[in-house]
Amino acid sequence: MRALSSFREFKPPELDFVQQFKMGELVVDAGATIFLEGSDSPHIYTLLEGWALRYRMLESGRRQVLNFALPGDLIGLQSVLFDKMLHSVQALTPVRLCVFSRQRLWELYERHSGLAYDLTWIASREESILAEHLTYVGQRNALARLAYIIMHVMERCRKLGLVVNDTLATPITQQDLGDAMGLSIVHTNKTLRRLTATGAIEWRRGGIVVRNAAELTRLADYEKRETQPRPFI
Repeated sequence: MRALSSFREFKPPELDFVQQFKMGELVVDAGATIFLEGSDSPHIYTLLEGWALRYRMLESGRRQVLNFALPGDLIGLQSVLFDKMLHSVQALTPVRLCVFSRQRLWELYERHSGLAYDLTWIASREESILAEHLTYVGQRNALARLAYIIMHVMERCRKLGLVVNDTLATPITQQDLGDAMGLSIVHTNKTLRRLTATGAIEWRRGGIVVRNAAELTRLADYEKRETQPRPFI
C-alpha cells in the first residue's frame, strides 16, 4: 500500500515506530465477525487485504450498513475512545489485518504528532462519509441512492488500483447496497434494473461495470472531491 500514490509517505521515524507498533498479522475468513457491537477488544487493526463491512443491527433484526472497509482503513478505533464498539465489523471476503495493541496507541500521540494528526484525519474522513450517506438516505430517491453508493465504492476502489477497465470485482451484494441506502431487497432489485436500463452500469454477480460514468454521476448528483494523499497506520 505504501507504493500507492493515494497514500501519503511515512517519514522515517514514523515508519520505524509503526513497524515496532505492529504486533503481527491476522487472517480472518469471509463471514467472520472482526468486531461485535458492544464488545471490548485489546487490539485495533488496519485492513491490508480484502473487504469488510461496518454495520449496526436493530432489535427488529434489520441491519444498517454504515460503510465498507477497504485496504488502508483503520478498524476498531471506537473501542479505544469509548471502551466498546458502537458498531460491528464483518469480513465480506477473507481479509488480512495488521494488528496493533490498543494500549500502546497513546504512545503514538505522545511521540509522533504527525501520526496523531493522521488518526484525527481518519476519524474525520469516516464522519464525512457517514454524513454523505445520511444525506442520500434521507433526501434522495432510490435511483440516486444506488447510483451514489456505486460511485462512492468505485471511486474508493479506483484509488486502490482495484478497478480495471471500469470493472470492479466486489463481494458486495444487492442486500448490502440496500442495507446501506435504506432500501428493501425488492426495492433494491427493481432500482438496480432501472439503473442498468439507463446504460450507466452493468450489475453482475461478483462485479460492477461502469458503462457511462457521466450518466452515473448525473443520476447520483455526485460531486467528485479532489483529495490529498490520505494517511494510514
